[in-house]
Amino acid sequence: MPHRVEFEFGGRTMIIESGKLAKQANGAVTVQFGDSMVLSTVCAQPEPKEGFDFFPLTVEYRERSYAAGKIPGGFFKREGRPSEKEILSCRIIDRPIRPLFPDDFRGETQVINFVISHDQQNDTDILALTGSAAALAISDVPFEKTIAGVRVGMIDGELIINPTIEQIDEAEAYITMAGSADAITMVEGGGREISEEQLIDVLMFGHDHIKIIIEKIEELKAMCGKPKMEYTPVSIDESLITRVKEMVGNRLDEYNRIVDKETRRDKKKKMTDEIIEALEEDFPDSASDIKNIIHDIDSLVMRNMILNENRRIDERQPDDIRDITCEVGFIPRTHGSAIFTRGQTQALVAVTLGTKVDEQRLDELEGESTKSFMLHYNFPPFSTGETKPIRGTSRREIGHGALAERALFPVIPSETSFPYTIRIVSDIMESNGSSSMATVCGSSLAMMDAGVPIKSAVAGIAMGLIKEDDKVAILTDILGDEDHFGDMDFKVAGTSEGITAIQMDIKISGLDIETMRQALDKAHTARMKILDIMNATISKHRDQLSEYAPRIITIKINPSKIGEVIGPGGKVIRAIVEETGAKIDIEDDGTVLIASVDAEAGRKALERVEAIVQEPEIDKVYHGIVRRITSFGAFVEIFPGTDGLLHISEIDNSRVERVEDFLKVGQTVEVKCISVDSDGKIRLSRKALLDNNGGGGKHHSNRDRRPHRPVKPKQ
Repeated sequence: MPHRVEFEFGGRTMIIESGKLAKQANGAVTVQFGDSMVLSTVCAQPEPKEGFDFFPLTVEYRERSYAAGKIPGGFFKREGRPSEKEILSCRIIDRPIRPLFPDDFRGETQVINFVISHDQQNDTDILALTGSAAALAISDVPFEKTIAGVRVGMIDGELIINPTIEQIDEAEAYITMAGSADAITMVEGGGREISEEQLIDVLMFGHDHIKIIIEKIEELKAMCGKPKMEYTPVSIDESLITRVKEMVGNRLDEYNRIVDKETRRDKKKKMTDEIIEALEEDFPDSASDIKNIIHDIDSLVMRNMILNENRRIDERQPDDIRDITCEVGFIPRTHGSAIFTRGQTQALVAVTLGTKVDEQRLDELEGESTKSFMLHYNFPPFSTGETKPIRGTSRREIGHGALAERALFPVIPSETSFPYTIRIVSDIMESNGSSSMATVCGSSLAMMDAGVPIKSAVAGIAMGLIKEDDKVAILTDILGDEDHFGDMDFKVAGTSEGITAIQMDIKISGLDIETMRQALDKAHTARMKILDIMNATISKHRDQLSEYAPRIITIKINPSKIGEVIGPGGKVIRAIVEETGAKIDIEDDGTVLIASVDAEAGRKALERVEAIVQEPEIDKVYHGIVRRITSFGAFVEIFPGTDGLLHISEIDNSRVERVEDFLKVGQTVEVKCISVDSDGKIRLSRKALLDNNGGGGKHHSNRDRRPHRPVKPKQ
């Protein structure tokens, strides 16, 4: 029998229902908000997955085209691999729920979300996050806390819960967040240079609304929740733990005081291999358990060193930033490039400028759109000294690229002032700490090097947290090990004026507002220091684009003339492109963009387009070509595709008996436009340019003009 809770939320109705769909899953709910609806399910096995030394959780978010009344494109006409939006939505769901499963639970678990209705107003990713949490809450799968998710928008200083898609586009800030009744567990979003205090207000507002949803999920759980399953907890032989601890001794404490990452890692690996080999006879097939024991000891040693000695692995103080170097213009033939190095983290960033035709075209449930600013992040295995197969872009790479793109978007110039498509590629050369924040810094430098008129420089920093009981240490510019063994990864990016992007993930049950406030304050101080270093390298965008970048000329034409520029079957525009070498893009509103690396090619293409689309102007003089002669005058082409009538009475000061006595087909003649009627018919005059007294076919005096000689009729 179906069970449901229905309540008003943000001025709309939210319905969470269970018992109607997917009843064989461990837990399943539908979440409806407006006419958008998501089905969220969870399935899990009580027994540990054999051969896995980690928790095998997979999260999926898939959009069904029928949800918006669409049929998929392509040859197969069915949904294919997940889009970037679907992957980013998976990450939003995965990050807050993963830390809330019991540490000793290793049963294979799968959370799947289907978007089954989309009203193109209420986004479904946040509904899937709440749906996943609700499905886990009512299921028998072990899960420590009930959580929920919301999105908060800020428009003109007003906070809006779960803003519509249109409102998100207008918002000064848009933050997606998850939390339990007593703490925040995940934050992700961006803003147009908002202050730290504004962000705190957003988070408090969002958390208050999260509590409302959690209360309703608890009501549903009371109606149809299942008792939690009994599962086989993962355990390690106590005698093995004792032996490993004895063999490790104080070595990890010693190794964690080695500053160089490679040396530290090599010593730990040799020690691990030595212990596995020594214990193989007494504890066969225990290599994985031994590694896990050493990992836990390593975590404890590092955390104690930070909390009790106030000492970090690389000897820095908690608020210290590693040495930073910046370089621009490193790659010779790119339109802009930069190297940003912070300690053992390094990003090589390249900027490419393109035209309208290079925009990314998106076909999503929300509708079709284009994207003229793209940032792509790559994390090759050599960046961490490893050997791994490269098999396409990972979810992590897509997520890091999206975070960096979000951080930079508020400073990108409008298409009106800078009509280029911008693509940034960040290739991570080294990684020991936040490479996504290095990407933000490197991308800002590279765009300035490319001459992109960005509003201001953008920098990013990753903050960490170590918390044991009442002892708390907030760390600035965390290392890879501090991220791995720590309790928080808090990334903040922005300009000197405010925050443009934020992402927070925690491994503990939640984080209070006061701790977040302290982390934001420390992140602000660090960001200002990094911006000073970046500005010392390049503080303003270059005045000129690279010689290899296309030059774009923008003109506006009458939309009714678009067909003339394109020509039948594209014949005219193709001819211009082939003859000049320039690229031409025409928008529906009559905006024409002409792009070419060669300035002369762009000028020629512009002249050709202007010649086609120009409108006749009264009193303007044209050098026209006689195209047809009649008994009452001649039709003169004053510019390509446009003819005007030169009436017999306007040919000469004297009376003209025969047009052929003065003009011939193909002749160039100077005429003046004397009128354009409502139907677009053009009347021309040659007489108006002749001497009032001269008659006889003489032109108005001008050394560049030649006297007219009447054509003698054939005998």
